[in-house]
Amino acid sequence: MFSQGETETTDRRKVGSSYEKIAAAYLANRGYQILACNYRSRQKKEIDLIALEGDCLVFAEVKFRSDARKGDPAEAVNPEKQRRIRMAAGQYLLEHPEYGQLSCRFDVVAILGAEIRLIKDAF
Repeated sequence: MFSQGETETTDRRKVGSSYEKIAAAYLANRGYQILACNYRSRQKKEIDLIALEGDCLVFAEVKFRSDARKGDPAEAVNPEKQRRIRMAAGQYLLEHPEYGQLSCRFDVVAILGAEIRLIKDAF
């Protein structure tokens, strides 16, 4: 049996996963080629979405808030989160040398209620 904390964590993961799928579809509709969802590096760092946009490799973080009471979802991509994403991106590039010559970019897909906002080159 799960404790209350484990149940909440499982529920958050399910919700997060559903919004990552929405974000992937949103990006695909804008011409991005989705390469990976929920990439996890050896150091247990995660990138929500990895995609190609033209000749640019995009590492995208997805953040969702049902409303603005907890602030803008993009604000949750703080400097520590950015550092972890950069570390995971470095590992991804080591594992996938075929993308090593491409320029890289870090985007944020911020979902607030039903509104989706793409912030290109967010950090």
